[in-house]
Amino acid sequence: MELASSTNPLANLQTLARDIKLSHSIFALPWAVFAAFLAARGRPLIGQLALIVLCMVTARTVAMTANRLLDARLDAQNPRTARRAIPSGALSPAFALTALTCCALLFIASTALFLPLYHNRWPLILSIPLLLFLVAYPLLNKFTRLCHYYLGAALGLAPVCAWIAIRGDLTLTPLLMGGAVLLWTAGFDIIYACQDYAVDVASGLFSVPSKLGIGPALWVSRITHLACIALLIATGFSATPPLGPLYFTGVGIAIVLMAVEHSIVKADDLSKVNVAFFTVNGVISVVLGALGIADILWR
Repeated sequence: MELASSTNPLANLQTLARDIKLSHSIFALPWAVFAAFLAARGRPLIGQLALIVLCMVTARTVAMTANRLLDARLDAQNPRTARRAIPSGALSPAFALTALTCCALLFIASTALFLPLYHNRWPLILSIPLLLFLVAYPLLNKFTRLCHYYLGAALGLAPVCAWIAIRGDLTLTPLLMGGAVLLWTAGFDIIYACQDYAVDVASGLFSVPSKLGIGPALWVSRITHLACIALLIATGFSATPPLGPLYFTGVGIAIVLMAVEHSIVKADDLSKVNVAFFTVNGVISVVLGALGIADILWR
């Protein structure tokens, strides 16, 4: 089969963007922007926000492309993922690796701009360790069932890194927010992994569902999300000054949406996993981020 990457680079970029679901940057991006406003105690500079968004998109692209490259063989064996770009032949590994390298370099260059523009060296210092942390995620399901929580930590770094990019320091508030994002992500990733229960068991891959079964795994997800809610509340009270009614309204909406998410996914009926994973969680992120920012600006 002749790969599209050999003839049409623009088409390949579009294929890659669809395959890594570039639009799903929405999961982590509102948290990073919210943290930037919180760190600035108001409006961060436009240039800072632009660099944070660029860093977020390029870092996620690196992480997801690494995932597709490292899991290509496993994806080919799974009916749910066999049609992804690399195992299906729509995209060559060489093109994906080139795109990953370019995005990594762009990410590092973006972090470097914080030094001359805003006298903050920490984004550049942390850039390479962060990329190494992100690209290691696909390896985790080969040896630990904590892989869901590692993925959560990868997304949870978004508000932590955004805070550091604005202030150049670290306090309790971004750590609590990062912990909330970690648990929120891990909870919905466990739900998503239930789809691959049979494949994971047959392949010897590690996940909470493959270890415990689908029913108990869904309970682990529920408990994880309860802990997430506790950290979301703690985040609001730990801020200086504490966040107000708009933010806590967002937390209330998030609680309702998480309850909906868990009510529509059952051990004997996984038909609505995609609705729970993509739609509900996308709304949670946007609503909490938007109401958190509105709360800061209103006060």
